[in-house]
Amino acid sequence: MGPRLVFNTFDDIRGRCDIAPIRRADSEPGYDDGALIPHNGWTPLTTGEAEHHQADDSTPDSVRIELVRRPLPDLGPDDLAGRLETATRLDPLNGRWPTELLGCAASPGNRATTTEDSATGRRIGLHVDNFDRLPYRRRHQGRRRLCLNLGPGPRYLLIGDHDVQQICRIVHAGAELDRHYPHTDDIRRYVSQGQLLRCLRIRLEPGDGYIVPTELLPHDGSTAGIDQPSVAAFWLGRPPNAS
Repeated sequence: MGPRLVFNTFDDIRGRCDIAPIRRADSEPGYDDGALIPHNGWTPLTTGEAEHHQADDSTPDSVRIELVRRPLPDLGPDDLAGRLETATRLDPLNGRWPTELLGCAASPGNRATTTEDSATGRRIGLHVDNFDRLPYRRRHQGRRRLCLNLGPGPRYLLIGDHDVQQICRIVHAGAELDRHYPHTDDIRRYVSQGQLLRCLRIRLEPGDGYIVPTELLPHDGSTAGIDQPSVAAFWLGRPPNAS
């Protein structure tokens, strides 16, 4: 299925959504070998591409990408502690979303991707989360994740244009596939085999956020071309099949 964004008209995302191919980072400082990062050749999303990725009435809630907005308190650009305190007290969507904070991540500016492996300090590139540890056939039922950009600078959401179920159907055989638990390594293997993977980039100003099926879609954050740092706060959705 790939990413499915919720928007009413193309004007809702015009100017804030670009697309570029993905490449491997081989022996690049600060990255895992084989990490997947976008090329710099970003082009605006066309009307046809937007229509292809637009959610419709048949798109399950569990795989929708929603862009959200939340007012933030007035904080100084260097007030990291204030941003972290804001995250702990924030009801992110006024009761619509669980209020238990998953965590925060402070990202410096000018990073092509932002997520680091805490064990090595190296960035991992586009990846899938694994909070629910669902196998291939149930992967689309995983919890979505909410992220809010607490500033002070803007940042980007990066989303692969194929989901991990589509990718696994290419890199694994039938019987093996039924028993498989999708992983970031599947995405890297897919690209290593010469398969084309492109990346959507959505700009998030301070106070902007997203709700994304991060167990299903390759994703990461980015501050490429942005000099200011930013703090991202994350909340995990309700468990699969919760009322």
